[in-house]
Amino acid sequence: MMTDEQLQLIQGQIARVIAHSPLYKEKYGKLGIQAGDIRSQADFEKLPFTTKGELRENYPLGVQCVPDEEVVRIHSSSGTTGKPIIIPYTQQDIDDWADMFARCFAIAGLDKRDRVQITTGYGLWTAGAGFQAGVERFGAMAIPMGPGNTEKQLEMMIDLQTTVLCSTSSYALLLTEMVEQKGIRDKLALKKGIMGSERWGNKMRDRIEQELGIQLYDIYGLTEIYGPGISISCDADSGIHYFDDFIYMEIIDPQTGEVLPIGEEGEIVITTLRKQGAPLIRYRTHDISRLLPGDCPCGCPYPRHDRIMGRSDDMVKVKGVNIYPGQVDSLLQTVLGVSSEYQIIVNRDDGGRDSMLLRFETPHPERKGELETAVIKLFKSKVGLTILAEALPMQSLPRSEKKTKRIFDNRFDDQQ
Repeated sequence: MMTDEQLQLIQGQIARVIAHSPLYKEKYGKLGIQAGDIRSQADFEKLPFTTKGELRENYPLGVQCVPDEEVVRIHSSSGTTGKPIIIPYTQQDIDDWADMFARCFAIAGLDKRDRVQITTGYGLWTAGAGFQAGVERFGAMAIPMGPGNTEKQLEMMIDLQTTVLCSTSSYALLLTEMVEQKGIRDKLALKKGIMGSERWGNKMRDRIEQELGIQLYDIYGLTEIYGPGISISCDADSGIHYFDDFIYMEIIDPQTGEVLPIGEEGEIVITTLRKQGAPLIRYRTHDISRLLPGDCPCGCPYPRHDRIMGRSDDMVKVKGVNIYPGQVDSLLQTVLGVSSEYQIIVNRDDGGRDSMLLRFETPHPERKGELETAVIKLFKSKVGLTILAEALPMQSLPRSEKKTKRIFDNRFDDQQ
């Protein structure tokens, strides 16, 4: 249920985007929507959704809602096909994001003596910058390592006696395996891990927790809505607390757009309540979850959503990298001798490691090894992901009169 304060904040956001956002000025102008039209939650729920496609169409800065002199930073979403999404931030946006991240660390039970090693990406990506700003706002020690260079990560982890690891689950697993191989667990001081960027199952979670001897927390967010840090799980592990003074969250039926009641599973839709640089109204995230009723046993006052259960579109995330059918189409078109038909099969082995197999057809089966190598190299250079490839003769893959299913994600059967 929308509170009076949330309604007032939403009314202010709508007035701002109508006046200053090129995207919404055109979108709402065509529909005759005025700021004064939104007097209740029911009025709000009649507003059209904002989509990722609209943000791409407004590249580079068509979502900007403040003068250039108020923009202090931009971040960009991880690439798919076509143009990326660029989100401008004001200083207030950065401060608000840091405040939310600091709340996340408090909910996870950190204190100012903690040493927080950040292994997520920096630069245009939101994760590294967000984690670091949050650690600094919270008052702990940030160790801004960034991704990769695992030997150096472990060296710093030992020398600085890191107590908190911020990472993707895939990289946490890699670190776990390296710790095992080197037999250095007794040299570590790790207590907690804060994991984001990708879905992960209970098998991977249990392995990391048991073998590193740490407690793990899920952190959620997306570049379009600040970045990671808008919600986090707690010690009770009974949902993920989101900050309803900064975002308004709805769950909708992905097919009909109908707003669903608390407890029903659907697609997360988010409206920013205080964002200045690029406010978004009813933004479809494509993430599948549900809002949880009642209070959390941990005593935290913020409402909860469940873990992210999947996507409402065809995207699959492997090792923190977004993979879309359209992206695969575009890449395969550049390889001579590769047909248009393909399948993506994502698996997770008993050790919790993800793998992606790309099966594609070719009219030149005699070039099987050559084409497989070319596709593997292309994905590594363009997407940053090491995959497996299998070239098949023409007509090997199934055909359909309807939409062809191209992605088969076999990783999460153990979660239910």
